[in-house]
Amino acid sequence: MRADAPDNALETLFLPFADGRLSWPAQGGALFLRARDGWPLHAQPRPGLVCEQSFKPEVEALQRSGLSLDGDDGAHRYPLVLVLPPRQRDEARALLARAIARTAPGGRVVACLSNDEGARSGEADLAKLAGPVGQLSKNKCRVFWTAPLDGPADAELAAQWRNLDAVRPILGGRFLSRPGVFAWDRIDPASALLAAHLPADLSGRAADLGAGYGYLAAELLARCPGIVALDLYEAEARALDLARANLAAERLPAAAAQVAIDYHWHDVTAGLGQRYDVIVSNPPFHGQGRAERPDIGRRFIEVAAQALNPGGRLWLVANRHLPYEGALDAGFGSVRTVAQQGGFKIVEAIRHAAPARPAAAARTRSGRA
Repeated sequence: MRADAPDNALETLFLPFADGRLSWPAQGGALFLRARDGWPLHAQPRPGLVCEQSFKPEVEALQRSGLSLDGDDGAHRYPLVLVLPPRQRDEARALLARAIARTAPGGRVVACLSNDEGARSGEADLAKLAGPVGQLSKNKCRVFWTAPLDGPADAELAAQWRNLDAVRPILGGRFLSRPGVFAWDRIDPASALLAAHLPADLSGRAADLGAGYGYLAAELLARCPGIVALDLYEAEARALDLARANLAAERLPAAAAQVAIDYHWHDVTAGLGQRYDVIVSNPPFHGQGRAERPDIGRRFIEVAAQALNPGGRLWLVANRHLPYEGALDAGFGSVRTVAQQGGFKIVEAIRHAAPARPAAAARTRSGRA
C-alpha cells in the first residue's frame, strides 16, 4: 500500500471503538494480528497494544511509529484481539482460529476485511468459530466482532482451522510450502519461464530479489554451476523460512550444496548493501491489496542496477503489459527481450561496464610517458 493511500480496512477496524460500540480494554492490552500502521492507531491512546506482522515493510512502519511488536511464545492471552485477515482463505481461517486462542476469557476478537477481499466470507467464518457476531459496514469494508468469549464455540472446527496454513510438502515433495505464500501450491508460470531461459554461464555472486519459497533460487543453483554464492531477499518472513528449508544442503544436488547461501528478511525497495555479478527476479507488482503496483517492480529494477557490479547481469520476468522499459533503459547499458510467452516477458539487462582507463595524454617532465 502506498504511504499516502487511505487504508480503509484499518480505519473501519477501529470504527466500533470510535463510535462507542466497543470499549478499549482498561487492563491487559490488545494484540493486533497482521497489524498495519496508520492514523487510527494513534487517534487516541491504545494502552497495551502489541502488534504482530511478518511482512517487513509493515514491520518497519510499525517500528518507526514506536509501536510494540509481539515477541512472546504465543502463550499470552489478551482481552482484545484485532485482526486484518489476509486474502488467502485457508491462511485467513487459521489466523481467525489463532485469534480466538489468543483471547482471554471474556475477551473479544474484532476483524475487518474489504468487500472485494472476502468480507462476507470472513464474517461467516468468524461466526462459525465463535457464534453470532456484530458487524458494521463502511468504506467498502466490513468490521465484525464476537461476543465476549470463553474459547471457541466450535472447538473441533477451531482445531482443524488452526492447521490450515501448516507447512507441507508440495510438487511431490520437492518443496515445502504453506497457504498464503505467493503461488504456494504450484510453480508460478512466470518463474518457471524465467528458470527455463537462465543461461548456464551465469557465474559469481548472485542474488534472488523477492525469493518466495525458493523455487527460482533452487533452479539457478541447478542450472548455473558457476554460481559461488547466493543471497535470497524476501520481505515475507513466512516465505523466507520456507526458502531456508527448501535450500537446505540435504535438499540440493551435491554441487549446489557447496554454494554459500544467505537469507535476508528485507524490503528490497530500501536498497541492498552488497554487490553482485548476477541478479534474478520475478518482482512483485502488488502490495498487500489487489491494486497493481508497477512502481514496486520499477524500484526492484533500480535497486538491481545499483547492486550489480559493472558488467553484471539481471535476468527478470514480468507480465508483458508492465511498464518497466524506462527503468531498464535508465539503469543498464544493454537490455534485450529474450522471450515473450504466455503473457510474460523475459529480459536480460547488463549493467554498464566500467569505463576504460584513459591512456596518458602527456609526458612527464623527464620525457617518459
